[in-house]
Amino acid sequence: MMHIDAQDRFSLDSQAICLTCPHCQSVTHLTPLAVPRFLDLNRRRPQTVGMVFLCDACAEPVFLKFTAHAYGADRVDLAANYVEVERAPEVFPLTYLPAEANGLFKEALGCFTAGCYNAFGAMCRRTAQSLFRELGDRGKLEFFDKLQEIRDLADLEEDTFATLRAVLFGSDSDPWPHQPTLNAARAGILLEVMRDLLYQTFVRKARLRQAMTFRRFVVPVPAETET
Repeated sequence: MMHIDAQDRFSLDSQAICLTCPHCQSVTHLTPLAVPRFLDLNRRRPQTVGMVFLCDACAEPVFLKFTAHAYGADRVDLAANYVEVERAPEVFPLTYLPAEANGLFKEALGCFTAGCYNAFGAMCRRTAQSLFRELGDRGKLEFFDKLQEIRDLADLEEDTFATLRAVLFGSDSDPWPHQPTLNAARAGILLEVMRDLLYQTFVRKARLRQAMTFRRFVVPVPAETET
């Protein structure tokens, strides 16, 4: 449990706050920089409390919001969960994707960063449809086989897998409102699944081809090897 005491000090009963900084993308600890006054909080009693922290890696400000759990005579208890007002952008090596899928998945990552999880699911579905057109029927089947492999490797629950399958492989005639809604947890799983699917299908292949091409040009001739 976190709290603000009567001396306007922010305290944690457990470990320090650690997250990915939205500015430098480092996984780092945060130091409290601007804490609301205890008297103001106790007088107004807001449901959420906002604070400014300092990134220990780059010294940039990071804004977090906490739910007020309880107001006491000498402290304000805050819920352990917090909301990142500004989140670190999700990244992926988009240059290896086909042009259309590149733009669609870039928008999908933006939706996820903004916390628009159902919009993220919709853009993932559009990305998948673009890839199916690029890969053809056989490629679509291979894409589905890779999704099955991910289910086995990650030991996904059946209802979670059914949600992913409906989002990515649903019929174009099905309106989106009839598709499963995504919460933060399932959107996070969908993000990792998309990353793995795209990496296996495009990124891994492109990087391997680049490496093989590079090796053809750097193989030393026998005379140089002997020297």
